Amino acid sequence: MATILIADDDPHIRELITLFLQNEGYEIVEASNGAEALVIMENTRIDLVILDIMMPELDGWQLCREIRRIDVNIPLLMVSVKGESAQKVKGFQLGTDDYLTKPFDPLELVMRVKALLKRYMIVSSQTVQLGEIVLNRRNYQVLRGQKSFSLPLKEFELLFKLANHPGQIFTREQLITHIWGLNYEGDDRTVDVHIKRLRERFAEDSKHFHIETARSLGYRLVIL
Repeated sequence: MATILIADDDPHIRELITLFLQNEGYEIVEASNGAEALVIMENTRIDLVILDIMMPELDGWQLCREIRRIDVNIPLLMVSVKGESAQKVKGFQLGTDDYLTKPFDPLELVMRVKALLKRYMIVSSQTVQLGEIVLNRRNYQVLRGQKSFSLPLKEFELLFKLANHPGQIFTREQLITHIWGLNYEGDDRTVDVHIKRLRERFAEDSKHFHIETARSLGYRLVIL
């Protein structure tokens, strides 16, 4: 079941949200301010964040911006007393996926959380994040920070396959079958050529991930 982070300095709001979401089977992690929430995000696997705007130490605007720096895809739901259109627009510009004004119906919040998680599961199955790199299989684009670029199709598919199963060793034969197909008649050393190119293209990202050779077996992608 998904793990949800609630970042709000009001303990009563956190208690209310926690009660309704735990009744749906979700795991809940709480933070009383933005700085605490950011530390949790950097050290814990979180599937969705519910965040208030007016928080001490690091407000919701700053937290939203920092979360998007860490993970461009994780669903964010802003919950705030600030219901003006300008505030909502600012939230969406910073990267929130939904916005709910206090006071709110807890059941509506639950439905919005479910909708966001469902959408996230669909999107995440087509995207992989490796540090600052995001691979989007829907349009075969690679995003590094705010810059988008393309890879040759086979290189993209090869990197996506390895990144989608970090730590798993794939033999050359398996990669040939997955990427080039059962009817491929070329030399399986073509995998080595493509791996070499990928290593060169992403050399500057080696602090986040690298493709490791499993001697006599094949390759695996290691996330650092």
